[in-house]
Amino acid sequence: MISADLGKQLESFVSQLVASGRYNSKSEVLREGVRLIQDREARLASLDHAIARGMKDAAEGRVAPARTVFDRLAGKYQAEADRRT
Repeated sequence: MISADLGKQLESFVSQLVASGRYNSKSEVLREGVRLIQDREARLASLDHAIARGMKDAAEGRVAPARTVFDRLAGKYQAEADRRT
Protein backbone atom coordinates (compact mmCIF):
# COMPACT_ATOMS: atom_id res chain seq x y z
CA MET A 1 0.00 0.00 0.00
CA ILE A 2 1.19 3.50 -0.82
CA SER A 3 1.21 6.20 1.79
CA ALA A 4 1.61 9.77 0.60
CA ASP A 5 1.92 13.16 2.24
CA LEU A 6 -0.20 15.42 0.06
CA GLY A 7 0.38 18.58 2.01
CA LYS A 8 -2.24 20.71 3.68
CA GLN A 9 -3.86 22.19 0.58
CA LEU A 10 -4.25 18.92 -1.39
CA GLU A 11 -5.32 16.98 1.69
CA SER A 12 -8.04 19.58 2.30
CA PHE A 13 -9.18 19.37 -1.32
CA VAL A 14 -9.36 15.58 -1.22
CA SER A 15 -11.30 15.72 2.05
CA GLN A 16 -13.77 18.19 0.51
CA LEU A 17 -14.35 15.88 -2.44
CA VAL A 18 -15.14 12.99 -0.10
CA ALA A 19 -17.29 15.14 2.20
CA SER A 20 -19.32 16.40 -0.76
CA GLY A 21 -20.15 12.83 -1.74
CA ARG A 22 -18.38 13.15 -5.09
CA TYR A 23 -16.08 10.30 -4.04
CA ASN A 24 -16.57 7.59 -1.42
CA SER A 25 -13.05 7.67 -0.02
CA LYS A 26 -9.70 9.40 -0.22
CA SER A 27 -8.31 6.32 -1.94
CA GLU A 28 -10.95 6.64 -4.64
CA VAL A 29 -9.89 10.26 -5.26
CA LEU A 30 -6.25 9.26 -5.52
CA ARG A 31 -7.00 6.34 -7.86
CA GLU A 32 -8.91 8.69 -10.14
CA GLY A 33 -5.98 11.10 -10.11
CA VAL A 34 -3.53 8.38 -11.08
CA ARG A 35 -5.86 7.21 -13.88
CA LEU A 36 -5.98 10.77 -15.23
CA ILE A 37 -2.19 10.94 -15.16
CA GLN A 38 -1.99 7.59 -16.99
CA ASP A 39 -4.33 8.92 -19.68
CA ARG A 40 -2.36 12.14 -20.04
CA GLU A 41 0.93 10.26 -20.29
CA ALA A 42 -0.51 7.97 -22.98
CA ARG A 43 -1.72 10.98 -24.99
CA LEU A 44 1.66 12.68 -24.62
CA ALA A 45 3.43 9.51 -25.80
CA SER A 46 1.14 9.37 -28.82
CA LEU A 47 1.83 13.04 -29.57
CA ASP A 48 5.58 12.49 -29.22
CA HIS A 49 5.32 9.59 -31.66
CA ALA A 50 3.36 11.68 -34.18
CA ILE A 51 5.88 14.52 -33.93
CA ALA A 52 8.79 12.14 -34.42
CA ARG A 53 7.05 10.61 -37.45
CA GLY A 54 6.45 14.08 -38.89
CA MET A 55 10.05 15.12 -38.31
CA LYS A 56 11.26 11.95 -40.04
CA ASP A 57 8.92 12.57 -42.99
CA ALA A 58 10.23 16.15 -43.28
CA ALA A 59 13.85 15.01 -43.08
CA GLU A 60 13.21 12.48 -45.85
CA GLY A 61 11.50 15.05 -48.08
CA ARG A 62 7.93 13.79 -47.67
CA VAL A 63 6.43 17.26 -47.40
CA ALA A 64 3.89 19.42 -49.21
CA PRO A 65 3.66 23.20 -49.50
CA ALA A 66 1.48 24.72 -46.79
CA ARG A 67 -0.83 26.34 -49.38
CA THR A 68 -1.54 22.92 -50.92
CA VAL A 69 -2.35 21.43 -47.53
CA PHE A 70 -4.53 24.37 -46.48
CA ASP A 71 -6.45 24.29 -49.77
CA ARG A 72 -7.06 20.55 -49.41
CA LEU A 73 -8.30 20.99 -45.84
CA ALA A 74 -10.53 23.91 -46.79
CA GLY A 75 -12.09 21.78 -49.54
CA LYS A 76 -12.57 18.86 -47.17
CA TYR A 77 -14.30 20.97 -44.51
CA GLN A 78 -16.41 22.82 -47.07
CA ALA A 79 -17.61 19.51 -48.49
CA GLU A 80 -18.48 18.37 -44.96
CA ALA A 81 -20.40 21.60 -44.31
CA ASP A 82 -22.25 21.23 -47.63
CA ARG A 83 -23.29 17.66 -46.70
CA ARG A 84 -24.77 18.88 -43.41
CA THR A 85 -26.98 21.49 -45.03
